[in-house]
Amino acid sequence: MARRFVGKRVIITGASAGIGAAAARQFAAEGAHVVLAARRREALEVVAGQIGRDRALVVPMDVRDFQAGAALLERAQTHLGGIDILVNNAGYHARGALETRSLEELMQMVDVNLRAPIALCRLALPYLRRAGGAIVNVGSLAGRVPSAEAATYCATKFGLRAFSMALAEELEASDISVSLVSPGLVDTEFFAGQIEQIAPQAFLQPVGSAEAVATAILACAHDGRAERTVPAHAGGVCTLGYVFPRGKRWLRPFLEWRGRRRKQQFVRRKRNAGGGG
Repeated sequence: MARRFVGKRVIITGASAGIGAAAARQFAAEGAHVVLAARRREALEVVAGQIGRDRALVVPMDVRDFQAGAALLERAQTHLGGIDILVNNAGYHARGALETRSLEELMQMVDVNLRAPIALCRLALPYLRRAGGAIVNVGSLAGRVPSAEAATYCATKFGLRAFSMALAEELEASDISVSLVSPGLVDTEFFAGQIEQIAPQAFLQPVGSAEAVATAILACAHDGRAERTVPAHAGGVCTLGYVFPRGKRWLRPFLEWRGRRRKQQFVRRKRNAGGGG
């Protein structure tokens, strides 16, 4: 196994499960010290136990609390002596048509998916400038092509993509890289209980794994590439849908039919894997 991050100090938000936990395990396996941030202490403690207590610092926090974000960075500085990599992974998605969601749910998506990463990047920059490093923001393919019944979520991920690219340009003369990882559907608890609410067209791309997205996060932290999509070919497909919206509308009946078939196949596989009927 490659050991690209020996001695590196990594902060990961949303580290209690799914992509964040997978990234923490992979960073630790390559020699990094990892700061695990999320709201659920018990879940964070489980992840810390998996990767080794000597390599994990558990910091329960809500990313919407900017004072907690500042305290997170100070704890990393105090306990680890600095910060080399920030991974903004925490996310929230309340699925459904706009008028079916409460204002609180809509604003929570904006706060968690966009305001929090912007704030943590701003707060982290003085620390990262001391020795150089990397910022990796976890976006979504929803940030490359608009989707019905996900208007606010798409807006936050479009915004995060634009922010990441603009910040990368702003910092290109520094020793700090800024990258974006844009996955499609990922088989985690983030969407496990919402499969019925997910639009069929989302299943046109293969459902990925948390480990595959984590691998892309580590690759970006290592080489500073501006963006990786998971799966790799999905970015081009989504860009076509965005650049040629008339074609997307014309193909919609076929895409929805094909997406429904793939969604049904995925649900059957999950049921069979779980021993269900």
